[in-house]
Amino acid sequence: MSGHPAGTVKEKETANVVWSGSWVAERLGVELVGDGTPEGVRELRELLGLALRRNPKRAHLLVSNVLGKHVPQKPSVVYGTGFELGRRVRELLGDAEARRAVVLGYAETATGLGHAVADGLGTAPYLHSTRRPVEGVARAGGFEESHSHATSHLLLPEDPDLLAGDRGPAGADAPLVLVDDEFSTGNTVLNTVRALHERYPRSRYVIVALVDMRSPADRGRLTDFAAEIGARVDLVAHGSGTVTLPEGVLEKGQALVAAHEPEPADSAAHEAAGSPGPRAADAPGPRPCTRVDLRWPAGVPDGGRHGFTPAHRAILEPALPAMAARIAEALGDARRVLILGFEELMYAPLRLGTALEERTDAEVRYSTTTRSPVLAVDDPGYAIRTRLVFPAHDNPADGPGDRYAYNVAGAGFDAVVLAVDSAADTPELHAPDGLLTQLAAHTDHVLLAVVPSYVPSRPHTYVPERQEPPMLPEPLRGPAFSSYAPDEVGWLLQDLSDTELEAPTEEREEAIQSGGAHYAESLPVEYQPSDRYQELFKAALELSAARVARAVGTVTETVLAERGPRPVLVSLARAGTPVGVLMRRWARHRHGIDLPHYAVSIVRGRGIDANALRWLAAHHDPADVVFVDGWTGKGAITRELSAALAGFEGFDPEIAVLADPGGCVRTYGTREDFLIPSACLNSTVSGLISRTVLRSDLVGPEDFHGAKFYRELADTDVSGHFLDTVAAHFGEVVDAVDAEVKELLAADRAPTWEGWAAVERISEEYGIHDVNLVKPGVGETTRVLLRRVPWKILAKRGAGADLDHIRLLAEQRGVPVEEADGLPYTCVGLIHPKYTRGATGADGKAVESK
Repeated sequence: MSGHPAGTVKEKETANVVWSGSWVAERLGVELVGDGTPEGVRELRELLGLALRRNPKRAHLLVSNVLGKHVPQKPSVVYGTGFELGRRVRELLGDAEARRAVVLGYAETATGLGHAVADGLGTAPYLHSTRRPVEGVARAGGFEESHSHATSHLLLPEDPDLLAGDRGPAGADAPLVLVDDEFSTGNTVLNTVRALHERYPRSRYVIVALVDMRSPADRGRLTDFAAEIGARVDLVAHGSGTVTLPEGVLEKGQALVAAHEPEPADSAAHEAAGSPGPRAADAPGPRPCTRVDLRWPAGVPDGGRHGFTPAHRAILEPALPAMAARIAEALGDARRVLILGFEELMYAPLRLGTALEERTDAEVRYSTTTRSPVLAVDDPGYAIRTRLVFPAHDNPADGPGDRYAYNVAGAGFDAVVLAVDSAADTPELHAPDGLLTQLAAHTDHVLLAVVPSYVPSRPHTYVPERQEPPMLPEPLRGPAFSSYAPDEVGWLLQDLSDTELEAPTEEREEAIQSGGAHYAESLPVEYQPSDRYQELFKAALELSAARVARAVGTVTETVLAERGPRPVLVSLARAGTPVGVLMRRWARHRHGIDLPHYAVSIVRGRGIDANALRWLAAHHDPADVVFVDGWTGKGAITRELSAALAGFEGFDPEIAVLADPGGCVRTYGTREDFLIPSACLNSTVSGLISRTVLRSDLVGPEDFHGAKFYRELADTDVSGHFLDTVAAHFGEVVDAVDAEVKELLAADRAPTWEGWAAVERISEEYGIHDVNLVKPGVGETTRVLLRRVPWKILAKRGAGADLDHIRLLAEQRGVPVEEADGLPYTCVGLIHPKYTRGATGADGKAVESK
């Protein structure tokens, strides 16, 4: 077997170049005809080879050497070819029309080509057809591909108006640019235009193809079709020619395929043609693949299945070098590298490949897997030299079946980087007969790069019933609001940073207990930790980070198992927000998916922010929303949320929490009451955001609840440090998480409300007679010491390091700590219903008696 499949650079550099279509041409009499000149024939043969496939409609296959589908090619050549076609379209249209244009590519072969054309146009949004239906996304159209083995195409844009013709100013419509790898009979493209023109009429279409291979008879059809629909239709192609097909070519082709196809038992093996590869016989077994964390930019789609806008492009471009650097680092000293994409996922791996070319001196090639079954023949005059056959691994709608990778085996690659979207990162991919195992038999190093599968944020099956009023703004995001990265969380709050809301702790306590004010109408003065306390926080974080990571993994995996693969995380600001961010990071780390995450306000006694719920219902299916909090105490917020959601259709009141010592919820990471370090501090561990505020003179009936962004505390902010420290332990706790989740899913997790019963008992035993002044658990006790006027702390006898920060805060504020037996919590904070002389507030000043 040749070490380099037909069409690769090394073979073309030989003195006697063998055309990769000669094998088919000689046996079937099929021939490529250029423009009538020897130069034209040579250029066409450089672009195309020939192969055979088992297809009752067309036996031969034109195999492109610059598409990056069947033949590995330099990524820069593949991308540059499409980009240049886009430039030519821009010149044809002129700047004004080009700015309004929309580009539509064809699945699966031309998804990357179409995207490159859109890039060349510069400002065009891009959509490609798909054969993967997506639940909750309505079809904007569809069409049939008459000669294909898989005929049905779906159009599933996130923006239902993307394909509308009236995107320009009055009197000007948007040209539609349709991109396919070849334009042969023209049936597929004309079927598309006819279907779309009935629904979205426009005055101009441009067809783009790598090669225009129409027969003379078919060339006249385009002119007639344009006249029929009353629109201008232009064609831009990289090369042109025709295919001559002798009489009976279909039958001859099928006979050739039958003669050269292996027996069924062999077709299920690694390849249908060629040797088993250099390592298959002598290697002890498949080598494990190396995962590469791309850190794909949040909010950027994996491709054009639901639309890709210039705004997405502006985020992706500057992120490519860093992603390529991570791949290059994982590749080590590999010198010949293949970036292997996955079916419709062509553009993302292509751009990773172009960035890798610029980053490394290694020889980089690019191709993708495919649904298309093609005969492999190990001959220099045949375009498909080898093939790998493996089971489909993206749970396709048409059921299980074989998929293929061509010209990979025996090609001399010492590393293969397989790029898939997260929907395709399934057990089938990692199975003994899966693609990763088969790749490992033909290369020394297999890397897996998972691009998060994009889930439309506004599936338009939901929008008509739940359109939000225009006065509701988009979520606030960092760095303008909070120190979190913009993709980590969107705050459904209004910014009250310029409003004076802080009051001394003792004044707030007096107003709250007297009924003169609600706790959410003001803010406590932000506690500024001493050096000793900051060191204690760091020690606590170091001690419990792995424990927190395990709880994060457990609650996230439970949510994914029980609430579907694409939940919408909605954290209860602000204690729930760091947990929501960590859950989102776990989902990305473990599964390569980017979960939407928002933070909303809920206020005891006042309910959840109704306008935030309206915004969520307008942008997501309420059934997908999962509310997230840090921990449960006595379950007051759990009850508050359940009551508040009674008037809103579709939302599940269940809260997912990191720790549930009170036994108040079904979905939790642990029921142990331990120190979650984010409870030790206030805004400086929560993105520099204050508690939420609900006051009638600041929050109107159509406003979100408010909060402040403490920019001035940036020097003491440890929000990112907390997240990074916990996330660094994700890898080491995966096995423990999997075991724990398996047990939890089989267990009875019904709430026991043990904590509520204990709080009622303590309230009576200590003469408080108000459960709101009993704050159980490490997290709630910490809040008491930071924000309220505590009376005493009850600590479980023998509690250890989890209470070090509690003891320090209590010492600083002169609050006694009493050991107690029979507590279901590690500690409980008590707020006395009446002030006594000598009590101190958060600033250390004496509290006057009342």
